[in-house]
Amino acid sequence: METKEITTWRDDTALWRFRIIAPLLDPSLDRDKKIQMRKELADRNDLSEKTLRRYESSYLKKGFAGLKPSERTRRTSPGSQHFQDLMEEAILLKREVPSRSVRQIIFILESEGKAEPGLLKRSTVQDHLYAAGFGRKQMKKYQEGMKSSSKRFCKPNRMMLVQADIKYGPKLPIGPNGKMVQTYLSSMIDDHSRFILESSFYDNQEKAVVEDTFRKAILKHGSFDAAYVDNGGQYISNQLIRSTARLGIRILHARPRSGQSKGKIEKFHQVVDSFLAEAKAKKIRSLEDLNRYWRYFLEEYYQKDSHEGIREYYESLGLAVPEGGISPEMEWNRDTRPLVFLDAAVVGEAFLHHEERVVNKGGCISFRGQDYEVSAALIGATVEIAYDPVKPEPLLVTYRDMEPVEARRVAISPFCDKKPEIPISMQPGEPDTSRFLDVLEKKHRESRTKLANAISFSGYRKEV
Repeated sequence: METKEITTWRDDTALWRFRIIAPLLDPSLDRDKKIQMRKELADRNDLSEKTLRRYESSYLKKGFAGLKPSERTRRTSPGSQHFQDLMEEAILLKREVPSRSVRQIIFILESEGKAEPGLLKRSTVQDHLYAAGFGRKQMKKYQEGMKSSSKRFCKPNRMMLVQADIKYGPKLPIGPNGKMVQTYLSSMIDDHSRFILESSFYDNQEKAVVEDTFRKAILKHGSFDAAYVDNGGQYISNQLIRSTARLGIRILHARPRSGQSKGKIEKFHQVVDSFLAEAKAKKIRSLEDLNRYWRYFLEEYYQKDSHEGIREYYESLGLAVPEGGISPEMEWNRDTRPLVFLDAAVVGEAFLHHEERVVNKGGCISFRGQDYEVSAALIGATVEIAYDPVKPEPLLVTYRDMEPVEARRVAISPFCDKKPEIPISMQPGEPDTSRFLDVLEKKHRESRTKLANAISFSGYRKEV
């Protein structure tokens, strides 16, 4: 069965709005800079400053859910909110690739299910793009304006900003029949202290790897204000942005071809190279051993070794640095900014993947080519499953207002069930009354009324 992610136009709109206001959520911004930034974002996205303030307020009050438009705005007329959302999407698509034609933009919106086929007219979309100033010359100036040099920076406290990236690891004989498999190192580093929040080797570089790295870092060290990443597919996925947004974390993307802006994680990767040389000499042959020795390297060497970048930061501020220097671990521990730990259940739920499945006549669902037993009571129902992409079992199944149940892989037992459950659609309900007896009572009253009228009419005729 094909994978079907539960995404709606409301979720997509919320993600788009979050991306716009993300820079405004930085708590370190002063009032004047925030006002100026809001004005620039409003102009860039063809929105009013009032609209951006409304988005900010909704997010601060209700979180990610506050950015979702109301269901009733699904109408698409020139004066509707959904129409304005579609035009904002059209502008965004034009800005992403200036050479996109109006026809291509309409095709994308229709294919993504955000606009009904035939609903958007070419002339209408073209007029709105032109009115918004998105002609060829304007788009060219915009692209040129986005290109600027990156300057060195360092946040004043821990967990204000983290950087994340993936690096190639060694090839190991961990595939079928000892086939050599490429490994990848996914890491997160604190921008201020250079302390490594999480770093592990994986046998792939799929989106789930990055999500797992984020989740582990948050569970171990708490929440952070924002993450600075590149534009790789793993870091621009809706799932990652949605998961972090639920936890109040912003995802900031570096401009294309600006590797210097991620200097701290890139510098760390140079340190990784020295470990890889040692791992080769050690002749490590398994992923488990690779990660075990990598943890030794981090905990006993990198985190405790003096860091030249930390020295440069304090010397640039005119402050003295101890002769032995400052290590990432020392800088992390001496920082007075409190860590904000989140409930493990909340973090786990935020990173779960959600899909839909139809329960077959055997009371099972199909997931990744395997059958999972749910309940005969849900035969024919479309249920929602939630799972961890790294360790998908057990699957958590929910259906309407029922308590969630776990679905496990089908195992054939030596005996059949003595008493199979009855599907919900066939189970008797708990009515307040018997509608059958109520109908009989009503018919009885009607019959008595007719009989009384007949007797009365007969007496009237007799008297005459």
